[in-house]
Amino acid sequence: MNAPLPLLKGTLDTVVLKALAEAPMHGFEITTWLEARAGGPLDVTDSALYQALYRMEERGLVEAEWGTSDHNRRARYYRLTGVGRRHLKEETARLVRFTQALHRILLAPGKA
Repeated sequence: MNAPLPLLKGTLDTVVLKALAEAPMHGFEITTWLEARAGGPLDVTDSALYQALYRMEERGLVEAEWGTSDHNRRARYYRLTGVGRRHLKEETARLVRFTQALHRILLAPGKA
């Protein structure tokens, strides 16, 4: 099995917002969604995920409410706000530009 892939600093909020753009989710659902899209485990601790969610809630990017999970347990469900959607769009564009530039640099011909 592959070792969990670490997220680059500053990308956790963006990938969590991307997950929540699909549907409201609780923490475990977010982690499962991210790992499914990444093709394997990510090195994201529960505490880092919940700190990010609380931080984004304070900034108005997400809203939360209590509900019942598929396993009939009480869970806090997070949903993207309009402000969160705009932030996701801006951050996605910025990260795509960055990864494209990094790709060009790393794959540029030349001496290694």
